Amino acid sequence: MRNASKYQMKVLAVLLCTAALSGCSLFSSKKKDAPAPAPAAAPAATAAAAAAAPAAKKDGAGFLPPGSSGNVEIDSIVVVVNDEVITQRELANRIKSVTARMKAQSVQMPAPADLRRQLLERMIVERSQLQLAKEMGVRVDDLQLDRSIQRIAEAQKMNVQQLRDQMEKDGTPYASFREEIREEIIMQRLREHEVDAKIQISDAEVDSFIAAEKAAAAEQFEINISQIMIRIPDNASAEVIAQRRARAEEVMRQLRTGADFAKMAATYSDASDALQGGAVGWRQPERLPPVFAEALGKLSPGQVTPIIKSTGAFHILKAVDRRSMAEAQAVAAVQQTHARHILIKVTPTMSAADAKRKLMELKERLDNNAAKFEDLARLVSNDGSASKGGDLGWLYPGDTMPEFEAAMNALKIGEVSQPVETSFGVHLIEVLERKSDDVSKERERNNARQALRDRKLEEAAESWQREVRDRAYVEYRNDDDKAANANANK
Repeated sequence: MRNASKYQMKVLAVLLCTAALSGCSLFSSKKKDAPAPAPAAAPAATAAAAAAAPAAKKDGAGFLPPGSSGNVEIDSIVVVVNDEVITQRELANRIKSVTARMKAQSVQMPAPADLRRQLLERMIVERSQLQLAKEMGVRVDDLQLDRSIQRIAEAQKMNVQQLRDQMEKDGTPYASFREEIREEIIMQRLREHEVDAKIQISDAEVDSFIAAEKAAAAEQFEINISQIMIRIPDNASAEVIAQRRARAEEVMRQLRTGADFAKMAATYSDASDALQGGAVGWRQPERLPPVFAEALGKLSPGQVTPIIKSTGAFHILKAVDRRSMAEAQAVAAVQQTHARHILIKVTPTMSAADAKRKLMELKERLDNNAAKFEDLARLVSNDGSASKGGDLGWLYPGDTMPEFEAAMNALKIGEVSQPVETSFGVHLIEVLERKSDDVSKERERNNARQALRDRKLEEAAESWQREVRDRAYVEYRNDDDKAANANANK
């Protein structure tokens, strides 16, 4: 265990010096030829220093520069962590920042004392980790930091200057933001070295995990649903609601006499999927409103529910089909697509409309065989795949954004899409080949291994953080903080 005695001696020396200087003048206000102070002044200064020393030892004593009023406290020590301190100003700034963030996210605030206790504990944990990282030589230079901030800005569809302006607008100095990000990266690298690299997953654990997942999937199911929705206007009168119900009852009467559900949906439904025969698609019951899930759970494929009233509509639902989650996962994994793309990111200088126009020009060149896809990708694409001619390799369902996947699945082999916009930017997509295969055993085991790793990592990281915290020398300077910490650890 490290101790703070060296630091405490430095602090005491500074305070003694301060007290000594406050008892004498560095520059005499008298004329140059004024007589020197009497020898008795030195003992007086010594006495002042001796009187100031006990006061300096009080918990949370503030630093006072020479010549400052004894009634003005500039800052104070809240807690000592090994050979460093956390000051009242640092804690106040953290409380201010977190409070603003929680209010912006409409999160209910805890009591001020609880918020202070939790944030102070978090700062102690962070400080102890940063000290350990320093001892181990973990560093993040300015170039690495700039790249990380650039990625943060891009993820929020900003440039760095816009991100900086936003930080300042929110009351966070940009310099403080940079150092927070630097510390986050340092702590992440430390955890990767101390925790991540030591996580081991055995083949037996993977086998057990896969078996358990399959057993759970066999018990779960999803339903292919179609719907007819008769909308109730906002603030509708009782008469209008009765008319809407009568319309729903007429639809139900026709369904009972053999009418085609898809035709009834196209004729009567007010839902956006009406012209698709009311097709909603496959849904897990737990992701549906409880009243829908309860009604559908009683149906066999091909049956329809009674009329269901929600807040703004009358619904008639059809259970088109039903399958286990194990079957659903097998179907989803069959289709694999080999594709490539050209990505133009949306930036303040490149709007989505401009990106689409530029990609349409490229598509025309491709359609006219005036250029090769891979050459344009290397020249224009803003994606990491540009060096490979935009090649994304073999893609499984769920590997890409939903908009990208839907457009890709609609393409024939060798066909180039229209510009497709996602959160990453605007894409041109080309499908190179497709194949159908059973779920890759290697992929299945890799996914299981990653899931087990994530589960173990969370537990191991929490345990490691507590060990680092417990090894640190922590001295609270405030009696209330001491009491709050003792109560929290009971």
